[in-house]
Amino acid sequence: MPSAESRPLRADAQRNRAALLATAVRLFSEEGLDATLDAIAREAGVGIGTLYRHFPTREALIVAAYRNELATVGSAVPELLAHLEPRAALRAWMDRFMDYMTTKIGMADALHEVIASGGTPYAESRDLLNAAIQELLDAAVAREGARSDIPADDILISLAGIALAAGGSSQRAQAGRLMDLLVDALYSRRS
Repeated sequence: MPSAESRPLRADAQRNRAALLATAVRLFSEEGLDATLDAIAREAGVGIGTLYRHFPTREALIVAAYRNELATVGSAVPELLAHLEPRAALRAWMDRFMDYMTTKIGMADALHEVIASGGTPYAESRDLLNAAIQELLDAAVAREGARSDIPADDILISLAGIALAAGGSSQRAQAGRLMDLLVDALYSRRS
């Protein structure tokens, strides 16, 4: 007999979990450590018992919320490449990455709380993001002749720098211009 953890969640439990994660991201981003589990449960439209059934500790909720955001940005590549040419898919993914980084920066205090208690919320982040970027770069090289000499990690570090320097909502136009420059560089020929 499968354990409770290995069985798929019922549709209502999936909705509750998704609502809790989305609310946790928003409140931890807006309020930092002042966000309470009671407020998260209330705004997600569930009881505190439901929150604890999904996330037995505050740290478990913070890690799950962060990793859910990470998984969302990381898994967007196939859909983007199915509907857009590689250059446009790469640029669209960069916008999603910027949203993810804004959330991560907003959740910094909550994530640091997890780290202080011995957690490792960032354990797989870099590998997952580099894999997503590499898939986009491979498509850009194969289908559009983009440069093949730029490692995915260089793109990731460049994007992280853009997010730190111009990731605020009031700076999104500037971040967009910087990301456009980065994409242009990927398609320029070295002399």
